[in-house]
Amino acid sequence: MLKHNRLPLPSVQWTTTGVIILALICCPVVISPVKNVFGSVCKFDQCWVRVGQFSPLKCAFELFDSTFFNDTEMLEIVKGDKELNTPIIRANRELVASVNGGLSDPSYLVFNSGWGKEQAQNVTRRFSYPSLSGIQKPRSEEDIAFLTIPELGQLIRTKQITSKELTAIFLKRLKRYNHVLEAVVTYTEELAYEQAKGADDLLAQGVYLGPLHGIPYGLKDIIAVPHYRTTWGSRSFKHQVLNIEAWVYKRLKSAGAVLVAKLVSGSLAYDDIWFGGRTRNPWNIEEFSTGSSAGPAASTSAGMVPFAIGSETAGSVTYPAARCGVTALRPTFGTTGRTGVMSISESLDKLGPFCRSATDCAIILDAIRGKDPDDLSSRDIPFDDPFSVDITKLTVGYLEDAEMEVVHVLAAKGVKMIPFKLNYTVDSVQGILNFTMDVDMLAHFDEWQRSGQDEDYEAQEQWPTELRRARVIPAVDYVQAQRARGKLIREVRDSFTVDAFIGNATDWERVCLGNLVGIPVIVVPTGFKNISQPHPGNSRRRTTITTGIYAPPEKDYIALALAMAFQSVTDHHKQRPPIDDLGPDDVIPYPSSVSQVRN
Repeated sequence: MLKHNRLPLPSVQWTTTGVIILALICCPVVISPVKNVFGSVCKFDQCWVRVGQFSPLKCAFELFDSTFFNDTEMLEIVKGDKELNTPIIRANRELVASVNGGLSDPSYLVFNSGWGKEQAQNVTRRFSYPSLSGIQKPRSEEDIAFLTIPELGQLIRTKQITSKELTAIFLKRLKRYNHVLEAVVTYTEELAYEQAKGADDLLAQGVYLGPLHGIPYGLKDIIAVPHYRTTWGSRSFKHQVLNIEAWVYKRLKSAGAVLVAKLVSGSLAYDDIWFGGRTRNPWNIEEFSTGSSAGPAASTSAGMVPFAIGSETAGSVTYPAARCGVTALRPTFGTTGRTGVMSISESLDKLGPFCRSATDCAIILDAIRGKDPDDLSSRDIPFDDPFSVDITKLTVGYLEDAEMEVVHVLAAKGVKMIPFKLNYTVDSVQGILNFTMDVDMLAHFDEWQRSGQDEDYEAQEQWPTELRRARVIPAVDYVQAQRARGKLIREVRDSFTVDAFIGNATDWERVCLGNLVGIPVIVVPTGFKNISQPHPGNSRRRTTITTGIYAPPEKDYIALALAMAFQSVTDHHKQRPPIDDLGPDDVIPYPSSVSQVRN
């Protein structure tokens, strides 16, 4: 009889075979280790705490909800697992799972979010941007910092300001406010001035690359740029340099944009906690920005960059955009290539812009969209021009939680607005997303977990706990989750009977559904309300109010057109957070920990 040195064992007779079996399949997510007769560690306390109901072997199978096997079948499974499965698992790990981050060897199970069967034609046609005239350079740098991309572009094109001067303004603002917001990982100052000089030299030669020519911006720090660290926000990788040019970075560089900073990603793209602290909301610095695209959202909101590129797997664009009060687009899945970007899930990850306005989002989308030859999920999607959409021909639904100002404004502009509800019968939407995201993430950080690096993670209740649980999700049940996902996609497609709909952008069920289906949404600021517990006196801190405009996959241009129409007659998106003018009784807190780490 095997004895436990801490807890009494149930009255189960242990044969040598039984001990061997338990050693082969002992539970991986339980609490205390015990040495078996062969000296190896086997952890099984929790598995059979319900004393006397199961043999140890059945307890192990219960972990996988597989107690329907009889004893003989379980013995056969254990023998086959040892002889066949384990060698294959170990060989595959050595082949593709020795490097973390999912930057190479992508899965060939490719997700296509499109609902139509037609093939794209002439998809490289670019948008026709509205021209601006009469733009004059503001006197203050503060006013310059909050101009839109077309306005900044006009100043550069008419040589009222150089890209080098503009770059200096934004680098100064990044350094000025970062000690409060903790939004910057690395200043790419040397690269920025080099790119700005190149933009100015081209303009001097009569070459203008378009609306992003000489415009500064920031990248979420899961996007690789050669010679600069790409930390993924994690202390495990804070010294990592990936000499890879991410596809999205190459697109922006070719458009003439100037990279001024690598901006905070929550650790391994999970929430707003990173190895240097926790990113704050410029509208209320006592609260945090939420979502892993924390740095792009906070920096854009505070006028530290004109725009930034973030990412979303499950809410990392929508949540920080809503919290920080900026306009941001989560595009159709597959719109933008992800080569050189840390991967959570190849069928969920998307890159999208944080901007001053919907017009800015359209310009950035146009620059970064297209087929990335090294990203199997990316596509040339045949977007229509959002600047040419006749919104009076659209029927737009609004959900019960829609911001009614948007509904009324669009109705006044001739849009047919109707009450709407998205109907579907799948009741495990959040569970499907968790299975998909966690198993895929573990495949990309398998070595990280097996080597014990997860024990040094910034927030143990986040990835470490989720990925340990993902280790015991059976392959068959992962596939069943994808089949359920397919049913959800079909039901949403059949229920999406309007051209677009308006609703809360941070409803968690809707966030999960939108990412599983791959539908685009643009987050639009719609107002402000007082913070729940303001300081005595005249605090100017606010809670931002936003809504989401959703469109079917590949119809991003409809959501953009509607958002531009709303913003053409409102000014919520033009408001500036009170970073310098918080109120007579408000105090700027010191950073919660170490501020930015410079390259």
